[in-house]
Amino acid sequence: MDTLLKMFEEIKWEAIIAASLRIVAVFIIVYIVLKVINSALERLEVRLVQRGKATGEPPTEVQKRAETLIKLLRQGVFIAIWILAILVLLRELGFEIAPILAGAGILGLAVGFGAQNLVRDVISGFFMIMEDQVRVGDVAIINGTGGLVEKINFRTIVLRDLTGTLHVFPNGTINTLSNMTSAWSAYVFDLGVAYKEDTDNVVEVISRVGRELKDDHYFGLLMIDNLEVFGVDKFADSAVIIKGRIKTKPIKQWEVGREFMRRVKKAFDENGIEIPFPHRSIYFGEASKAMDIKLVEQAVKISNTGGD
Repeated sequence: MDTLLKMFEEIKWEAIIAASLRIVAVFIIVYIVLKVINSALERLEVRLVQRGKATGEPPTEVQKRAETLIKLLRQGVFIAIWILAILVLLRELGFEIAPILAGAGILGLAVGFGAQNLVRDVISGFFMIMEDQVRVGDVAIINGTGGLVEKINFRTIVLRDLTGTLHVFPNGTINTLSNMTSAWSAYVFDLGVAYKEDTDNVVEVISRVGRELKDDHYFGLLMIDNLEVFGVDKFADSAVIIKGRIKTKPIKQWEVGREFMRRVKKAFDENGIEIPFPHRSIYFGEASKAMDIKLVEQAVKISNTGGD
């Protein structure tokens, strides 16, 4: 018992209390700094959105870009603040941080040599974000794989395709990136009609469907401009192909396109315009005539001889 009392008496309670207060103060300071930075980033996001709208960009595009930038800035700043806070806490707990910093420097040098791919990914991700190549919420095709961009990090970009499969690409391995929803989108259509149809009449029917779609109270708001009919594009095996395009708001091209195709089918049916399917005309020649010709000739022969 005396030994325990002596140990308690030897404890420097003043130093412990002072260190504890400094540790609590560090946490309070970190909390306040994080709150201030988070508030500043929110104000910055609002300013970015307002500036983008002032330049005439679609609100959805401005919002996506601002959210992506702010998210990455928040991650970077918060990580840096917590690293500094941990170093300060270690010093208050009596640890010598100089060797830790020296070791971190040596470790960083080793990682720099051994993790070149990681550094490449981070640098590539930084420039991809700064150049505004793609944003969260865009539909993109990366290295031949298409999907919705769900996350953009400094090291990776994450896509989810139509089947729900999640694809993760290190930024440094991205060779091709196609953004299908940057600023505006387009639905390009190829409509095939029979060769017997008057193409001018077909173009007029398609244009009328486009005008009706533009006047629709819902789909008209998704279209940026009137439907464009480029005209006859090519002669296919069984159809004349008429090409056109509908410019829409970002990521709305498929919704508008499906409704357009539905209305075109109904309009073609109402106007008697044939949408052909692949078919072949087979000629057997004189030596091997078609079966129906043989049957007709046989019937005529029987009729002429008075047989059954």
